[in-house]
Amino acid sequence: MANSLSEKMKAAGNTVEMLRNSRIGMYVYPVVTPEFSNWRVEQEAWRKSAVLFDQSHHMDEVIVEGPQATEFLAYHGINDFSNFDLNRAKHFVPVTPNGHVIGDHIIFREREDKYILVGRAPTSNWLMFAASYGKWNVRLRYDPRSPSRPEGERVLREHYRYQIQGPDAPKIFEKMNGGPIPEVKFFHVDWINIGSKRVQALRHGMSGAPGLEVWGPYKDKDYIHSTILQAAKDAGVDLVQCGSRAYSTNTLESGWIPSPLPGIYTGDGMLADYRDWVGADMYEASGAIGGSFVSDNIEDYYVNPFELGYGFYIGWKKDDFIGKQALTEMKGSDKNRKKVTFEWNKEDVLKVIASAFEEGIPYKWIDFPQPNYASSSADMVMHGDKMVGMSMFNGYSYNERCVLSLGVVDQSVNVGDVLTLRWGEPEPTQKTSTERHKQAEIRVRVSETPYASEARENYADSWRTKK
Repeated sequence: MANSLSEKMKAAGNTVEMLRNSRIGMYVYPVVTPEFSNWRVEQEAWRKSAVLFDQSHHMDEVIVEGPQATEFLAYHGINDFSNFDLNRAKHFVPVTPNGHVIGDHIIFREREDKYILVGRAPTSNWLMFAASYGKWNVRLRYDPRSPSRPEGERVLREHYRYQIQGPDAPKIFEKMNGGPIPEVKFFHVDWINIGSKRVQALRHGMSGAPGLEVWGPYKDKDYIHSTILQAAKDAGVDLVQCGSRAYSTNTLESGWIPSPLPGIYTGDGMLADYRDWVGADMYEASGAIGGSFVSDNIEDYYVNPFELGYGFYIGWKKDDFIGKQALTEMKGSDKNRKKVTFEWNKEDVLKVIASAFEEGIPYKWIDFPQPNYASSSADMVMHGDKMVGMSMFNGYSYNERCVLSLGVVDQSVNVGDVLTLRWGEPEPTQKTSTERHKQAEIRVRVSETPYASEARENYADSWRTKK
């Protein structure tokens, strides 16, 4: 029985087939109830009133501290750390020595020698390995995401984490703070009051609407939650709690791709050692690739920072960091794809749904609000017989009244072009999250990223607005 990713890959023979046949099931956003009201109203709230996201369970948390905490993180991420002062946050992106994205985290600097990172497992795993691989004077404390299926067992975390956003959110902030809150710049952190508790607040807003993310000791979670709800009531704001079904769809409007396949399955040296370190039950070994794109070469699923819009993060003036040489060679290449939003044709979507009411094998079901049936998705986007892009994350926006997906396309593709997305898998796999189906062709219009005008026009200076 395989004990590591490298052993599992060797036994499988083909890494793509190993991941496409994963039996891990649906990608789950755990613990938080699926719907508090219904997912349509919950989506609408971040656009029209205010929404409360409970982010306490679906993300890893890694605390990095010690005399070399800054040097360690700067070496293992592409970001510039020279302007990373206290009470700031960044979008932290690590890449492999070959320049391929591993994942991303939001990183908070709490002290000169202490950082907190929050996000999906690939970045957490990479940093934990890196701390043991090199000779760094750092300490890492790891708090993994809550179990996908806790089966009624009590779940405890290091911190609670809530986000309030929407046009009416400022009224709630002022009421729960007992007066006006400080002017917090985008991705800066300040202290505010929530009732009797003094908490840290990050200026954020995943859908482009005004928002603050607050966190603190998990034992305070119930008090913080009830105080936020009471503050909204006292402020006369209809604060809508968002369930796990709607939560993951907010990024379709704001343009962040949350689940690129980590580019760690090929490469020698550090990467080979990493695959030996990753356990056979960890994310990289058990996660699933879904979608119509099937290649024998796992590297065809990789992306680099330029393709995801993260090129301006890169701290070129740093003496060295992992992937610097590879990224230098990639910079400005016409082979780099660009990130876009795909707007799915309504008639074609309805055709796919209608097939479930007809005799015979239907098209692949489009689950609403999101067909979250794999850890990473890769659907082919075609111009005639040529593949010109890859759709990587999809779902339905009630605010925009359409199915959207985020992905990358060749440089030759322009906004407004109409392409064809192949929906569904070309042959049966062993996934427990897919049913017997046939493929469909869905017309998609290439659109701006972010898709929502609020995020595109009014979002703070970030990768969402930089071109």
